[in-house]
Amino acid sequence: MSDEKSAVIEALAPKGRLRVAINYGNTVLAQRGEDGEPAGVSAVLARALAAELGVEAEFATFDGAGDVFTAIDDDAWRIGFLARDPVRAEKIHFTAPYVIIEGTYLVPEESPLREIDELDRDGVRIAVGKGAAYDLYLTRALTNATLVRAATSAAAIELFVEQRLAAAAGVRQPLASYAAERLGYRVLDGRFTSIEQCMAVTKAQASDTVTRYIENFLDRMKQSGLVKRALAESGQDETQAAP
Repeated sequence: MSDEKSAVIEALAPKGRLRVAINYGNTVLAQRGEDGEPAGVSAVLARALAAELGVEAEFATFDGAGDVFTAIDDDAWRIGFLARDPVRAEKIHFTAPYVIIEGTYLVPEESPLREIDELDRDGVRIAVGKGAAYDLYLTRALTNATLVRAATSAAAIELFVEQRLAAAAGVRQPLASYAAERLGYRVLDGRFTSIEQCMAVTKAQASDTVTRYIENFLDRMKQSGLVKRALAESGQDETQAAP
């Protein structure tokens, strides 16, 4: 075994177990499999990394990205899958993206709002999942609209419906699925941001050796087509794979 691989194992899987954070709040990236275990592109990448290191993947699952970030302080995970954000970057090293998705809005069918920029107005209330990438982005970007936070991304849609808010912000795919399954809702064209989903290493373990190895691993997985295949096999659009 190379000195580099030994150093990575010591940092990320010192007891032979790679502790991996999986966020079920983003269904593009992670789903619960029929056996109850994590499925989707994030889980596929985690298992591939564990296999390459010769260790076992041990999953810590969360309902929202905000919970994943908070759990850093408890040393609950060493490798995660999160959207790049400057607030999170204070405690996380992010790789290049492996998936790029759009943040947009779900609105009532009869809403007069048609364009993304129209939502940043006084009196407009928007439901978001607390701590999600688009919550962090909109907190910085919006100057007039009000964000109403729910515990998770899924709960944000429920909050939007129950309180008859102007919109729910989120990842395009789950919002579009919600609108397709129910009458009376639509998703706006366009996006308020592109969300880069990356592998994440906690800063406490992010030595130059570790980050170089993880960056190289992800690059190889993208070039091999694993990311696109994992997206397609989990029912997602493979064109969301980052180049």
